[in-house]
Amino acid sequence: MKESAFLNDVANGPMSAFQIRAVALCVLMNMLDGFDVLALAFVGPHLSADWHLSGKELGYLLSAGLFGMGAGSILVAPAADKYGRRTLILFCLPTIALGMLLSAYAQNPAQLVALRAITGLGIGGILASMNVITSEYATNKWRSTAISLQVAGYPIGATLGGLLASEVLKHFGWRGVFVLGGAATAILIPLVMKGLPESIDFLVTKRPRNALMKLNKVLERMKREALTQLPMVETVEVSKSPWVTIVSDGYLWRTLALCMTWLLVMFSIYFVLSWTPKLIVAGGASPHDGLRAGILLNVGGIFGGALFGLIAIKLGTRLLVSVYFVVTALLFAYLGMQLSALGTGTVLFIVAGAGAFGCMTGMYALTPTVYPADCRGTAMGLAIGIGRVGAVIAPIAAGALVDKAWSPSEIYGLFAIPLLIAVLAVIGTGKRKSAAAVPVGIVVKPE
Repeated sequence: MKESAFLNDVANGPMSAFQIRAVALCVLMNMLDGFDVLALAFVGPHLSADWHLSGKELGYLLSAGLFGMGAGSILVAPAADKYGRRTLILFCLPTIALGMLLSAYAQNPAQLVALRAITGLGIGGILASMNVITSEYATNKWRSTAISLQVAGYPIGATLGGLLASEVLKHFGWRGVFVLGGAATAILIPLVMKGLPESIDFLVTKRPRNALMKLNKVLERMKREALTQLPMVETVEVSKSPWVTIVSDGYLWRTLALCMTWLLVMFSIYFVLSWTPKLIVAGGASPHDGLRAGILLNVGGIFGGALFGLIAIKLGTRLLVSVYFVVTALLFAYLGMQLSALGTGTVLFIVAGAGAFGCMTGMYALTPTVYPADCRGTAMGLAIGIGRVGAVIAPIAAGALVDKAWSPSEIYGLFAIPLLIAVLAVIGTGKRKSAAAVPVGIVVKPE
């Protein structure tokens, strides 16, 4: 195969079984992340009763993991642009497993806050790399669907985790839930070591030691011809570091707009995901009903992300993201007004979850299209990290409002407003031809 042709072949050819497995592993990792991140939301009512926590104290516990995720996205994720996506993932997975397992043995809130932050640090470190690998190994035809499936892994994992948590809580208490999450993450590590490939963009643009050999191994597993030499390529702004590129004149406004969008969206969504089970119980329902509400939100998320991927093929990502923001804001406000009506809430939880995770799917699909390959990991990490700032603030702010006796309708209405503001921020991302075409950011020099 000609060195200048293989990139187009990867992007436009059929998806091999190896490529499907690579995407499937990213989906599986996101499933475990969904369980790990929301584990505290599932055990929140039991933990509050055991440790006699106030709303504000529970808010800090809920935010600790999200704080770690934000720090991991900003500080750890950019290392993927230097050391490789696969390498970083294999570094972070043991951190997640250890943090989850040790959380089961926390003796007080301070210890649990620290351990949840460590767990979040690992999760934040791999989020951008998972998204990049999924985007690269999916062909152009299936890229939106693959990203939608990867994002849907989060609510799938949270749903299955919630169902398992309900049984574990009956027999082993809240500590058993953390043991389950840590053990499941540990089991995933050897599967990733064996089946997850390194980013093709990384091998071609960064050219680490034995890059050609590693690339040919990937091509062999994809049932494509080997190369005799690495393609002659040039990357956008090769003389600049990834951080300089994403804040340069060509990308600064888009970066600011994307970060603002992520901040606002995650602020709204993580309030609903983290506090809804607790607010259900505070309204007089049983802890089982609260756990059920959390599960239903994530069930809706499975369908919301998949639906986004299907519609985006026809409507376009940026427009569909804006539509999702507006509809989801209205759903959140209505959910707050109907929170005590559990019969009606069954449907509302599912629909609200579909809207929430559809918004997240849209952001994961939109962000990589703005940047070239050599800074995509850094850009994704920054955007996700800024989003986690909103996710951290939301549970704490909600806890303070609960302690001040705000009603659910007032709280949900307040947290719906940022989604409406985010529509304006999305417009600021500007129109740019998808950078994920060949793959993203690689330009082959004429021969």
